[in-house]
Amino acid sequence: MPRVTALRADGCGRVSVELDGAPWRVLPVDVVARAGLAEGRVLDRPAARLVRRELRRAEALQVAERVLRHRDLSRQRLSERLAAAVPPATAAESLATLERAGLVDDERVALARAESLAARGYGDEAIRHRLRAEGLPEEAVGELEPEAERARPLIERRGPGSRTARYLAARGFGEDAVEAALGAAFGQES
Repeated sequence: MPRVTALRADGCGRVSVELDGAPWRVLPVDVVARAGLAEGRVLDRPAARLVRRELRRAEALQVAERVLRHRDLSRQRLSERLAAAVPPATAAESLATLERAGLVDDERVALARAESLAARGYGDEAIRHRLRAEGLPEEAVGELEPEAERARPLIERRGPGSRTARYLAARGFGEDAVEAALGAAFGQES
């Protein structure tokens, strides 16, 4: 059985591992630590499997880090990204780790997404639809400013009338906002 004869850290989070005096692999420090590699340790099959499992876990967390660096994702979307890169068991374990650390939080993502859509002029129904499509909880819509308040500036900017009413309806606003857009002009436009 091969034996670990040297571990040399490069100062950049990587460790060169030698087996029986010959270079074997360069591994992340956390993989070496979690796999329990140390000088003198025999690298039998169980130890090699443990190194491979820890490498997969590190790879999954790297994928998640790259994806989450740019923006928050729902658990569902991150799961899809991880499933394309690592085995399902590793993806599930990594997701659980990220959730425990607070890096994956569907409620936080849903509220941020809902606020962003509301700021871009979408009504409650359109926001609910988008949240459902992204696998996020729809309850975040209840945390937003009331739909009538969000519709008011749009009506003022576009002017009351059937065009504005159609615009609001297309953007997912409810009947109250659409009726407010029609206002006194209802029945006067052709």
